[in-house]
Amino acid sequence: MKIQNSVALVTGANRGIGRVYVQELLNRGAAKIYVAARDTASLADLVKDGDRRLVTLPLDVTDPDQVAAAARVASDVTLLINNAGYAAFDGAISAPSMDGAHREMDVNYFGPLSMTRAFAPVLAKSGGAVLNMLSMLSLVSLPMAATYSASKAAGLSLTRSIRAELGAQGTQVVGVLAVQTDTEMGAKLPEPRMTPREVVSAALNAIEADTNDEIVAGAQSKGIYQAFVADPKGLQAKMSSKLPQQA
Repeated sequence: MKIQNSVALVTGANRGIGRVYVQELLNRGAAKIYVAARDTASLADLVKDGDRRLVTLPLDVTDPDQVAAAARVASDVTLLINNAGYAAFDGAISAPSMDGAHREMDVNYFGPLSMTRAFAPVLAKSGGAVLNMLSMLSLVSLPMAATYSASKAAGLSLTRSIRAELGAQGTQVVGVLAVQTDTEMGAKLPEPRMTPREVVSAALNAIEADTNDEIVAGAQSKGIYQAFVADPKGLQAKMSSKLPQQA
């Protein structure tokens, strides 16, 4: 599908990669963008110039009522970008509780599932697309972000199932695999980091190329992916050496 004249919804649009998605969608001529965040006040800087293509939307992807309301309001969406994410950056065993793990699954797995279920009928009418922000940690586990890795692995499996189910209605489904980027969340991971624009450009290029698969976004991600393809166990062993810090 083409970005020009599309109607997009971006979750977690208030910062990081989500904010760059909004900027790049505008640059590529999107007709309307629903910019969604739990707290719409956090979107004030994004919409301060008064661009009428930007429509703020209060949305916590873990709240079924807000998801349903978003689907009613944004009934003209042609591109759903499931970008909102959460990372506790805890070990599976060393974490003080499982609260972070529950939150990661709620946001990173159940959130995209809930959003896609709600918007599937909308996308069936528009012949649209779903874009899910995943992670290279969908493929390998990082013990210092153990439960985040698990949530992203679940997100990858979900993305493939959604693609199969929505294929009959002509909905394109793209999953984006990327390593750490220069965002508030990515700052907790080791350098070097990619720029959010590298990731976003690759993702939207895939949408416009009618890709219906996972893509590896950015040169740094491609390097890690090639190492994974060449020696999955070797890469996992290397990742497994990065243990959570002991209190």
